[in-house]
Amino acid sequence: MSSMSLQNLYRSTNENTAAIWAENAGIGEIKRGNYYDPVRLALASGIQPQVSSEVSRLIGGLQQLIKDDPLADVLPEEGFHFTFLPLTPPLFNENEPLPQKVEELTKIWTGFDAERIVIRDLRLVALPSQLLLAGIPDSPAIAMRQSFCEQVLDSHWKAELQTRHSGSPLPAPFWHSTLLRYGADFLPASVRQFIIERLAVNFGDVAGELKLARVNYNWTACYPLS
Repeated sequence: MSSMSLQNLYRSTNENTAAIWAENAGIGEIKRGNYYDPVRLALASGIQPQVSSEVSRLIGGLQQLIKDDPLADVLPEEGFHFTFLPLTPPLFNENEPLPQKVEELTKIWTGFDAERIVIRDLRLVALPSQLLLAGIPDSPAIAMRQSFCEQVLDSHWKAELQTRHSGSPLPAPFWHSTLLRYGADFLPASVRQFIIERLAVNFGDVAGELKLARVNYNWTACYPLS
């Protein structure tokens, strides 16, 4: 997906979310359970860039805004990450040995390990019950992700990759970090206003070396495979 296409996608996503919010003033139904398994680990690839002062203030502002709301799950700074390609659902306990076929995956990964990618022009992208920080990757990152995805689809990890992306494109088009997950259909009015006031803000760029790891849902637990 080109830079211009991604910019248009982020803009249209915000417009669609605004339309949904306009029709739903409240938070709707409270969700049962969690977005993701809070304990088990998945295999994923991505970067853990340094948190800039602008992003730190953004996360801090969110935490202050919803500090007493049990439905709000804000990404801690220590979990700040941008997924390159999520590979499996949360299948593994922390101390559980990985299947032997992980050797095939790590062999594929040697062509991508520690490659540095850059994601530019970070901006807020709102979903009805989530808030993303999303940006525009440099062209080499787009080509690398497509290549990695195709190689995994041609391996014994195809089923896990397809399950992880069930119902969504593969690879997913957004390049993002999820800053907030809310345990109801829609974000509350105070959070919506917080987002609207910052939609025009450019939060700069991030860069980091790719890693393949076992991670929990928000990367606050991250155990690299290589």
